[in-house]
Amino acid sequence: MNNKFLFMLGLCRKAGKLIIGTDLVTKSLPSKKTYLVIYTCDASGNTEKKITDKCKFYDVECIKAPFSSLEVSGAIGKSGAVCSLGVTDLNFASELKSLCQENS
Repeated sequence: MNNKFLFMLGLCRKAGKLIIGTDLVTKSLPSKKTYLVIYTCDASGNTEKKITDKCKFYDVECIKAPFSSLEVSGAIGKSGAVCSLGVTDLNFASELKSLCQENS
């Protein structure tokens, strides 16, 4: 794992500031405690549309990570593919956003 973005996702998970999975992420948006939503580059069209529409509605920033779901799930220590994540800490959210822009 030689990428700062993936390393920061792992730290975010260890700190307990990460919501994992599309359903949990979309359910967390109305509470206004999610500051950033990240979806992977290989997320399905339906997943991408669902996440972006909900984020627009609840005015939450949403970014597409330049990594596959397997790379992201490996970085956070989950087995299986993880397509979407919600960040519940403002500092982690801003750092991940800037790192994602560097990787694009």
